[in-house]
Amino acid sequence: MKKKMISTVLAAALVLSIAPVQNLAFASEIQTAEVIWGVNFREAPSTSGEIIRMLKKGEDVQIISKVNDYWYEVKDKNGKVGYISANKKYTKPTNESGNNNELNLSEDTNSIADATIVRGVSFRTGPSTSYDRMRYLKTGEDVTIIEKVNKYWYKVLDKKGQAGYVSSSKKFIKLLSENNETSTPQNETDPDSNSNTDTNTDQGTEINSDAADQIIQAGMKYLGTPYEYGSNRNSTKTFDCSDFVRRTFIDALGVKLPYDSRQQADYVRDIGDTTTNWKNLQPGDLMFFMSYKGSKESSYSGINKSKQRITHVGIYIGDGKILHTYSKESGGVKVNNIENTHWEYRFVLGGSAIK
Repeated sequence: MKKKMISTVLAAALVLSIAPVQNLAFASEIQTAEVIWGVNFREAPSTSGEIIRMLKKGEDVQIISKVNDYWYEVKDKNGKVGYISANKKYTKPTNESGNNNELNLSEDTNSIADATIVRGVSFRTGPSTSYDRMRYLKTGEDVTIIEKVNKYWYKVLDKKGQAGYVSSSKKFIKLLSENNETSTPQNETDPDSNSNTDTNTDQGTEINSDAADQIIQAGMKYLGTPYEYGSNRNSTKTFDCSDFVRRTFIDALGVKLPYDSRQQADYVRDIGDTTTNWKNLQPGDLMFFMSYKGSKESSYSGINKSKQRITHVGIYIGDGKILHTYSKESGGVKVNNIENTHWEYRFVLGGSAIK
C-alpha cells in the first residue's frame, strides 16, 4: 500500500514537472508583434472594456490568440494579459509561425477601405441619427471602414481603435483605398420602408449638450473682439459675423463652415431640418437674418422672409440670447437678447450646422 502511494506521488510530480516544458513549447509558437500606432490595451475584447493603459509605438507584445476579426489577446512586456485592436494600423507581426493555425495574422480583418473625413461629422454608437453621438470626427481625420451597413452608413474604426458609425455621404467621408467588399449588403434598409430603424442621414439633428457647450465656450472667449467687415479669415484680431461663426466652429469642433453667411445658411439647409421660429432652436444652432428695416415689428410686416437675402449670422446660446458681432459701434463680439427686438423680427431661419 505504501509503495503504491509513493508511486502515485512520483507520477504526479513527474506530470507537474513536464507541464512547464509543454507551456514553454507552446509559448515559442506564439506570434509576436510591434505596436506601430498607439493603441488602447483593454481588459476585455470590446471598446467598452476598461483601458489598462495605452501601448506606445514601438512596444513589442506577444499575441496569445485572435479572439475575432477585431481583437487580439496579447501579453505586454510586463507579462500583463489584455486585448488590443486587430487592425493592421496598430500592430505589425515581427515573426511568423507555421504551426499556429488558430492565429492567422495574414487574415483580412474585414476592412473595406481607408478613408478620410472631409467635413466634420457625428461619430455614433449605431447606424442612425437617433443613436448617441460619441464625438465629432474632425476634417482631416483618418478612419478605417470595417463595414458598409447600408447605403447611408459606414461602421468605422477611428485612430484610437474606437468603433462607431458615420454617414456614408461623400459630403463627409472620402475613400482613400478600397477592396471588393464595398458593395451594399443585401439586407440594406430602405428609409422609405416601414422599418423602425431610422437610417436616413439627411434629417436634422439636435446638437448634444457637450458639443453645444464647446461651441458656446469657444465663441465666448472672443467677447469684445472688434468688428471689421471682410475681416482676415486667418486672423482672430477682428471678425465680421460669418468669420466669427466660422472661427468658433473650428475652435470648438474642428468643423470648417463656408466663409459667408449666405453659404453658411445653405450649408445648414443642406444638412437637415431648419426652423423659422427661433424659439425652436437649440443652444449651438445658427441663426440667420435679413437686412435691418427698423426696430419695430411693423417694419417687417408683409415681408416674405423666405425670399429675403441673408445678411447676418449668429449663434443661439439659449435663454433667448444670441452671440454674434455686427458693428464697430456695438463693441464687437457680444451677447444680445432676441425677443421683442429687431433680431426677432429679422430672423429668417436657423438650425444645426453639425451632422
